Amino acid sequence: MKKDELVKIFPIEIRKILINSKFNFELLQEVRLRVNGPLIVIYEGRELFVGKGGVLLQNESGSYIVSKDEVKEMLGYISSYSLYAFEDEIKQGFITIQGGHRIGIAGKTVVEGEAITGLKYISYINVRISHEIKGCANKVIPYVANNNVVHHCLIISPPRCGKTTLLRDIIRQISNGMNGVLGQTVGVVDERSEIGGCYMGVAVNDLGIRTDVLDCCPKAKGMLMLIRSMSPRVIAIDEIGDYEDVKAIEAVINCGCKLLATVHGSSIEDIKNKPLLQKMITEKIFERYIVLNNNRQIGNIKEIFDERGTIIYREGA
Repeated sequence: MKKDELVKIFPIEIRKILINSKFNFELLQEVRLRVNGPLIVIYEGRELFVGKGGVLLQNESGSYIVSKDEVKEMLGYISSYSLYAFEDEIKQGFITIQGGHRIGIAGKTVVEGEAITGLKYISYINVRISHEIKGCANKVIPYVANNNVVHHCLIISPPRCGKTTLLRDIIRQISNGMNGVLGQTVGVVDERSEIGGCYMGVAVNDLGIRTDVLDCCPKAKGMLMLIRSMSPRVIAIDEIGDYEDVKAIEAVINCGCKLLATVHGSSIEDIKNKPLLQKMITEKIFERYIVLNNNRQIGNIKEIFDERGTIIYREGA
């Protein structure tokens, strides 16, 4: 992540604060702006307040207060002063910018019937920062792929623990062929533009030389499109969301493709209790479950299980 590229989306005064700050941008996970509220960051997994000099504070006393005009200014920078061009993304509550950084937004929803058609009076912004860490998957690759066979893999992670970062590097290594694995064609359905960070259809993040990306495409439709058009050996998606995704996953597996996916959760027991995933777990669809935490670093591997639920790796064991 390049600091100069990221700070340019912020209002001028906050931009100065971030530029003059002493913290390491590689450890910065989120920046939150709320109208008339303190400037807050998530840094190394901790919530901290930011003072006018870029100093990180334990509480809001002395923190920089964000104004309504600054939120408006930032929306202009993010959208190049054409919010209407991002209408479809705004309906979902976020805008993804170059580099795969996701800008969450909230305000007054515009509803027609039962459908959300937009947002206005946007007063809250959350910048979720995308990190590309090459090599972060080195520890898990021997469990995900061995003897040139890729296993169906589900990454389980609480928020802000690096599941997308880990998935990105697994994709890169499988695509390029590394650590004893021959390179394989990978199809990525990047619904929120977070995996590849595509700009004008081209991935900014390194996903490997044999990877094809469908950007801003619903996962369920995208998986089937890739099977028909690109003949992938492996398909990767971020955040299984609904039963349409599950149906498409079943089609992927029936076509002989291997699947890499992520889901929000804190443990394998947590996932077993999700009605959405119970059938796939019972039928042993996934051959590897990778559970993350952020105890020591983002993307820290807590446990790895096989399809039977047997632990094959545990942190510190």
